[in-house]
Amino acid sequence: MASRRCLLRFLSIRLVPQRSQPLAPISTATRTLTSLSEALGSPAPRALASPRLYYPSRCHFATRSSGDEEKVAEAAEIGYKVLGPLGADDKPFKPYEPVFAVVQIGSHQFKVSNGDSIFTERLKFCDVNDKLVLNRVLMLGSQAQTVIGRPILPDAAVHAVVEEHALDAKVIIFKKKRRKNYRRTKGHRQELTKLRITNIEGIDKPEAAAVAT
Repeated sequence: MASRRCLLRFLSIRLVPQRSQPLAPISTATRTLTSLSEALGSPAPRALASPRLYYPSRCHFATRSSGDEEKVAEAAEIGYKVLGPLGADDKPFKPYEPVFAVVQIGSHQFKVSNGDSIFTERLKFCDVNDKLVLNRVLMLGSQAQTVIGRPILPDAAVHAVVEEHALDAKVIIFKKKRRKNYRRTKGHRQELTKLRITNIEGIDKPEAAAVAT
């Protein structure tokens, strides 16, 4: 048994591949440039002083743009578009107008007017004081006319500003199976986003309404 072990060890040592040959010596041109740089007193370039293998970077510049496009597409599916943060000179809030709109954000619908505030489920890709455009408008109405979408109005838009990201009140989830000694208590706080409606566009277009009818 010992002889077999020694034989296997000897064969494994003999079968190990030899180490790769070292890198080729520096070429004559590299030596000449190095000697010239030393004579002039300036340090030799890094590429000439130590010949190393340089590989191209693995990062792709198109990754960021593709990620931004995916974020924009996901936000459009929910029903909004991020325009950017509010500027110092921006005055988005306007006086009340007797106009209302029915917008859809995700799977929820809201009836809003200028100046109203609504709470929706947490909207991704936006921060506080960001301007949003709610482009999934189902209906517009005023004192003079009412426009109903089929299912949405392509020329209508509702502008809003993100006021805060908050948490809803805690909801207790309690599970019990009688006679099984099984009880589970869990709490949940839904993440919410508070939006302030600043403007409703698309209702003051009688020509477009006449063409649609």
